Amino acid sequence: MPRPKKNFTPEYREEAVKSVIETSRSVTQVARELGINPGTLSNWVSAFKRDHAGEEPALSMDERARLRELERETRELRMENEFLKKAAGILCQGSSLSEKFEFIDAEYANRLTRENGNAPSIVKMCRWLEVKRSSFNDWRSRPMSATARRQGELKLIIVKSFEESDETYGYRRVHADLVAWGVTCGLELVRKLMRELGLEPCQPRPWRHCLTEQDGQAGPIPDLVDRDFTADAPGHKMVGDITYVSTWEGWLYLATVLDCHTKAVIGWAMDDNYKTPLIEAAIDMAVRNHDLVDGAIFHSDRGSNYTSAQFAATLKNNNLRQSVGRTGICYDNAMAESFFGALKNERTHRTEYPTRDHARRDIARYIELRYNTKRRHSGLGYRTPQQAHDDYLETQSAA
Repeated sequence: MPRPKKNFTPEYREEAVKSVIETSRSVTQVARELGINPGTLSNWVSAFKRDHAGEEPALSMDERARLRELERETRELRMENEFLKKAAGILCQGSSLSEKFEFIDAEYANRLTRENGNAPSIVKMCRWLEVKRSSFNDWRSRPMSATARRQGELKLIIVKSFEESDETYGYRRVHADLVAWGVTCGLELVRKLMRELGLEPCQPRPWRHCLTEQDGQAGPIPDLVDRDFTADAPGHKMVGDITYVSTWEGWLYLATVLDCHTKAVIGWAMDDNYKTPLIEAAIDMAVRNHDLVDGAIFHSDRGSNYTSAQFAATLKNNNLRQSVGRTGICYDNAMAESFFGALKNERTHRTEYPTRDHARRDIARYIELRYNTKRRHSGLGYRTPQQAHDDYLETQSAA
């Protein structure tokens, strides 16, 4: 018998939407917490954003009954498709019955834990994998092997790492967390268990708009970096760039300065435009809060603001050497682009910003409380920027 259709009051919808926009969590996270369909919540957010709620025409009793039946069938097909997609590896490699049973058992336990009980029944999963329910019950009644017990314990730790990363870590960073916590485990085993658990980190979305504009006055500024984004010590070499973030009030522009040794964002500024004062404010923060050596390099693209006489004077006043890459070649400033990719994938593309001030606060928290202090960086051997800085100071102290 199909479950009765839920009726959501306008007040409930409004509070659900506020849970997304006021806490800067993703639609998927809030929907899972509230036990509603992510697509439904996404539609509510869009409607709230437009400040327009359209009225659905009244349905007849027969139409309502047919709609409920179609929704049930759609849920069933979507559930089957999602399950078979996760089980693709098992089906392709001709796994044993025990491996299929382990997958069914893990999937059922995981769904019950993470999605408020909205899981396919064991009967359905056995049918989809073409195994007998009675054989599964016999397997399940046997004592758990040492390997299965060990993997069950690892899964709990893996889920902890994944959730603490705000569901952004892939298997390499999760493995680095386990190593840091003193848990002995192979990289490929972490990958396998994450697949079984259905833990998929957020994926980047493409964007096309470019802020690099030339004014024909760049002049003979050299490229002192030549795609080498490493440095022997903090404060010797930096990169910078500008990106933009969508809010309901319009674009918010972010300028950054990153240190090539620690990969930390040591200077940043945000405003409703990307004129030269914005990048000067980011440079001023870096100079004010960090020890930069005389003649340190600052590298950027050839945007008109970065190649202006005003910005050149700012760098000269702070004893910084200017460096720029080639026009339209993103690889010449890849380190700055990489940070923006992480910011958008892990934070700004996963939420809605009603105001620029809301976005400004959320991005500042991400930079200072997440990226610089907690997020493991592949270019640092999966250490955090803070750990890289502390390690350098410890080495200098020992010397």
